[in-house]
Amino acid sequence: MVNQSGFKKIEKEKGKGLIDKTTTKKKRKESGIPKHIANRMARRVLFTTGIPTICGMSVFIVSYILITKGIAEIAPTLTLLLSGLFFLLGLIGLSYGILSASWENNKGSFLGIENIRPNIKRMKEAFNTKENT
Repeated sequence: MVNQSGFKKIEKEKGKGLIDKTTTKKKRKESGIPKHIANRMARRVLFTTGIPTICGMSVFIVSYILITKGIAEIAPTLTLLLSGLFFLLGLIGLSYGILSASWENNKGSFLGIENIRPNIKRMKEAFNTKENT
C-alpha cells in the first residue's frame, strides 16, 4: 500500500500558493542547453562522428571489393582492426563535438579547441549542482 500523505501535503501547499508551477518550469528551462547551442553541438557531432563512422563502414566494402576482384589479399583481422579504429575515432568525435562547441553567441573557431576547458568546467558545475539538490 502506498503512503498518500506526502501527495496530499503537496496538494495543500499548491492550494495555499506555496508551490508555484511556473517558477519550477522556468528553473528547468533555464538549466538546460539553449537551442542555438544545442544545434551547434549537433552539427559538430554530426561532422566529427559521421565521417569516421562512414569510413568504418566503408572499410568492409572496400576490403570486400579488393578481395573479390583479386586486387589484394587482406587479412580479416586487418579489416576488423581498421574498422574498429574508425569507430573508436567516431566515439572520440562524439565527445569532442559536444565539448568543443562554443556557448557564446558567436560561433567560435573552426576547431573549437579553446572551448573545451570552459565546457568541461560547465559540465563539472552542472554535476555538482545536481548532487547538491
